Amino acid sequence: MNAGINSKRGRAWFEALSGVPASLPGYSAAVLVADAELAGHKARYIAVVPDRDNRFPRVRNGEVGLVEGFEIAKAVQQVVAQDRDSDDKTAIVAVIDVASQAYGRREEGYGIHQSLAAAAGAYASARLAGHAVIGLIVGKAISGAFLAHGYQASRLIALDDEGVMIHAMGKQSAARITMRTVEALESLAATVPPMAYDIKNYASLGLLWRLLAVGSADSPSAADLEQVRQALREALADILASPDRGLTARLYAGSRPASHAVHEKMRAQWHADVPMP
Repeated sequence: MNAGINSKRGRAWFEALSGVPASLPGYSAAVLVADAELAGHKARYIAVVPDRDNRFPRVRNGEVGLVEGFEIAKAVQQVVAQDRDSDDKTAIVAVIDVASQAYGRREEGYGIHQSLAAAAGAYASARLAGHAVIGLIVGKAISGAFLAHGYQASRLIALDDEGVMIHAMGKQSAARITMRTVEALESLAATVPPMAYDIKNYASLGLLWRLLAVGSADSPSAADLEQVRQALREALADILASPDRGLTARLYAGSRPASHAVHEKMRAQWHADVPMP
């Protein structure tokens, strides 16, 4: 079943994985935050979910808007501050099912770019501070919402399901921009992987750490949960064993030799001992 409008996947996986039925206080109904454990380590789980009563109409279907971006940043910055002097850094798991960033005049006027940048910056700062950041994609991961919530993760895990979609733009918007029908866009995407929405094409780009086939992405069984928990445990172990908290795990994927080559050439030039004129 596809993850569509008012998808409940984010909430379902958040509650099942964290074992916490309610969010921490101090957050809006659209942002769920819970502290639990992962492989014996402290972990903070964060999800953005639909809120039909949200005072901003543009975020009622699970979009990331003004409030949501700043609250994600708050949730991440809290653990960074509390673990500043600790060697046991809290792992951060972003449970991702976000339809898009919020499109609206109020959002643009009040600075949604700042809100989403705050969220992305918080995740990046957490990585650089030594926190393991893992993104679990259970539904849609579209546009600026994905950039703000999850894309800065050191390891990205996704469910292998037709309702899991990753893209820079929703299909209807992309069709309008490219002056094509949705059907024509889908036909073109079948031959150009970066234009595709399905998760298998995205996986072919080398950006995922793992792709998991589960029995039900909408109502996970005990076996589904254990499979995903095991993947999260292995991702955490992989991050902790690596001296690098950056995004090089994606850059050095086997399917991206050109990116690897460009990166190495830029690194060599950056560190070259060139005398000043």
